[in-house]
Amino acid sequence: MSEDPASIRSAEQSTLSEIWTNPSHRRWIGWAVLAFAFLSVGLHRTSMGVLAETLVRTFEMSGAELGFLHSSFFYLYAALQLPAGIFTDYVGSRKTAVYGTLAMSVGSVVFALSPSYVWALVARALLGVGASVLYLAILRFCANWFRANEFATLSGLTLTVGALGGILATTPLAVAVSRIGWRGSIFGIGIAGILATVAVFLVVRNTPSDAGLSQINGVPPAPTQSVADIKSNLASVLRTPATWLLGVLLFCGIGIDYTIFGLWGIPYLVQSYGLTVTRASTYVLIAGIGWVGGPVIFGVVSDRLETRMPLVLGGVLVISAIWVTFAVVGTVGLYVVGALFFITRFMGGGGVLAFTVIKEQFNPSAAGTAMGAINSMGWFGAAVFPVVFGAVLDTFWTGDMINGTRVYTETGYRIGFALAAGASLLMVVCAFWTMRRLDGESTPGSE
Repeated sequence: MSEDPASIRSAEQSTLSEIWTNPSHRRWIGWAVLAFAFLSVGLHRTSMGVLAETLVRTFEMSGAELGFLHSSFFYLYAALQLPAGIFTDYVGSRKTAVYGTLAMSVGSVVFALSPSYVWALVARALLGVGASVLYLAILRFCANWFRANEFATLSGLTLTVGALGGILATTPLAVAVSRIGWRGSIFGIGIAGILATVAVFLVVRNTPSDAGLSQINGVPPAPTQSVADIKSNLASVLRTPATWLLGVLLFCGIGIDYTIFGLWGIPYLVQSYGLTVTRASTYVLIAGIGWVGGPVIFGVVSDRLETRMPLVLGGVLVISAIWVTFAVVGTVGLYVVGALFFITRFMGGGGVLAFTVIKEQFNPSAAGTAMGAINSMGWFGAAVFPVVFGAVLDTFWTGDMINGTRVYTETGYRIGFALAAGASLLMVVCAFWTMRRLDGESTPGSE
């Protein structure tokens, strides 16, 4: 005997209502919507690698100009991290995420319609403005809806979603560009962003109480902020040595990562190995898979073992060894390239723990400000390193061109990798120094 359709619908509605009104379930819905918006951040941060040769032909750019176009996203992204952290602490994650996602969507549409290099530069900058607030908005949401011993895991999961966006910016984007062109592809991303903006507005709430739900056990109530509190928190963050050590670590780590995997990795493979852009993008995709797994695994292991900096130190030691290998050996086998790219980005996932470490040094009311401070320094690295790397390549360029695109030398790329190796060694120093300082503090989080 079949069940009454009305009864089935009633049961389904009851189940959905239970999920929606249960704070332990509702928090995951909110996080998922924010994570969907964050996908496009990962995509735009690394899309220039696939678009590089097409944009060079479209706007007739040099390597340094391409590097600056790529970096224009990161200059504003970096400059706004500290204000974004303060803003998120003050107005909450919902409004911050709505404004950021909308700005990024508009920037994507403008970039797709850009008639000149200047317009493309403006659009990339607008993308950077919008993207600058999303990660911190998600972390603020997680601090308000999840327990402290879940935070590193959630931070890792969020970066994993961003990594998935980065994967979409490799072979999938290359295929889309080959079929509908780069303008159509970027325009479509902008439309998807507008849909994400609407979803964030409708679903996300700053705290369980804002959603009309009870407080989750083990999660402290969201702190209220006055202007005086903001000033006090900012002063405390800026005078803490760990802020600067972790900031320099992220400056080098994010800078190198997005220089090679976000911009110059694909041109390197195309010009040094004779690959097509689509095939070269698969090696960056392999690296992206490492970035998908790294942050969440480091986060889970860190929460389980209740340790942070030793994991970070281990990761940067491996990364340093890999960039030294590229600088000293030069061209290696493609299978080796794929393996080393994967390992580099997997180990780079340990950088997510920097946000947990800095959050644990301060009161909850300063969490966004502290995380914004070190994130700002990290993304300044992503703005600086691509331009420097491009200038190095231009310096050793011999004048060769194919189809309007500059062909750079192996020497230029090796010196660029030497730059990455030096920055990685500085990361080792910062990680070790931070670990020693924190080991000497008997009461972390007492700021």
